[in-house]
Amino acid sequence: MVSISDLVQKTLKAGYLTVEAEEQLRKLLATQYNLEDLNAFVALQEAAMTGQVKQESRELRLKSSTEKRAIANSCCRYAITK
Repeated sequence: MVSISDLVQKTLKAGYLTVEAEEQLRKLLATQYNLEDLNAFVALQEAAMTGQVKQESRELRLKSSTEKRAIANSCCRYAITK
């Protein structure tokens, strides 16, 4: 099984955290991990907060939210014109 440090290193290199990698991190963090893994995870969090790493899950949420607003706006316009 891959370690948190390995997964973080791969993510930092790619600059992108996939949903699958995020889920893998959750599972790994639920088990025992060492100080190196913890430090790597903190580095990943900092990279995500500063925009060095993009998160697929965040992009999907934003896309979904935008689509919902577009649908709501079109429904309101339709109701107003009727």
